[in-house]
Amino acid sequence: MLYVDIPGHDEFSRLSDIRSDACISIYLETSPIRQNLEASKIQLGNFIKSALQQVEEKGLDKRRLAMLEEELYSVLEDVEFWDCHARSLAILATPESITTYRLANNLLNQLEVSERFYLKPLLRALTFPHSAYILALSVNEARLIEFFADVPPAEVEVPNMPTCRRDAMTEAVLNDHHHGAVHHKVRLAQYTRKVDQALRPLLAINNHPLFLVAAEPLASIYRATNTLSNLTDETLFTNAEHIGLTDLVSQVRPLLDNYYRAQLDALKTRFEIRAGERRVTQELSEAARAATFGAIELLLINIESSLKGTINKDGLLSLDEGENGYGIIDEIAKRAIATGARVLAVRGEDLPSGADLHAILRYPL
Repeated sequence: MLYVDIPGHDEFSRLSDIRSDACISIYLETSPIRQNLEASKIQLGNFIKSALQQVEEKGLDKRRLAMLEEELYSVLEDVEFWDCHARSLAILATPESITTYRLANNLLNQLEVSERFYLKPLLRALTFPHSAYILALSVNEARLIEFFADVPPAEVEVPNMPTCRRDAMTEAVLNDHHHGAVHHKVRLAQYTRKVDQALRPLLAINNHPLFLVAAEPLASIYRATNTLSNLTDETLFTNAEHIGLTDLVSQVRPLLDNYYRAQLDALKTRFEIRAGERRVTQELSEAARAATFGAIELLLINIESSLKGTINKDGLLSLDEGENGYGIIDEIAKRAIATGARVLAVRGEDLPSGADLHAILRYPL
């Protein structure tokens, strides 16, 4: 099974606030197949050497340089750590601490050395984690399957979930054959309600989308009894009893792509409505001030942007490629998140032409 750990928004904000004389941000292409990780380890070793050389040239204290070296090599040389990986690895290190995240997203190899962490790739992982659940439901079988991008899926053991309709019924109910088809649908509703109750504790703490695979009338009955906000609108209408995990995922994966696309399309409509109310901006200087003073409701940022500069405590933006500059899109995103905005990291083609961000404001400009 793919090992993935993604920071929540609170943790992202904490990382955004860290300042140090040496903040090392490493993003590494990895693989869930252990035999393919050797190239990743070699690349990490090269990044470590480069990072240490850069901070040494900037005059980092030798004692702190040694601490940083120890932190970074503690990851490279940890044999057990390399047993489980996903598509990408994020390593965020200072002389005092080191944090790692294994991500399902495909991120390019990248090293950043600064006074703060480079976190935009983590925002991409938060926006589209590329992981989901499948509820394969039939009268004779109930399975929950977890899957990630391009990785073999795994069936999840769910405490107290009935594995079939019979498990959800008492023997007296099973032997009651009165009322025909209407009575049968009532029993199916009792079954689906118990499935929903079993899933609730797991999915209440995990916001990955849930896709339903079921034939009628069970599919409609499950939707009628469902209480989970994770359940997506699309259903794969088929009997999943004899479909293996890999085949199930291959059939559901287009639904996941549709789900993400529908989210972005819905946002475009929302932006159009707010534009008519003068509550939309693509201007970096306006967005910087709005983020500083808590005026952003929703922010889309370009994950491919590399603009550097500074933003002062009053939100005044200065584009600066010099030594004091840092990623201004990251900084705007950080300030927006800190004031309760929803922030999504998207590709350039999902933004208006030429824009590095697109923001909905809480009140008109």
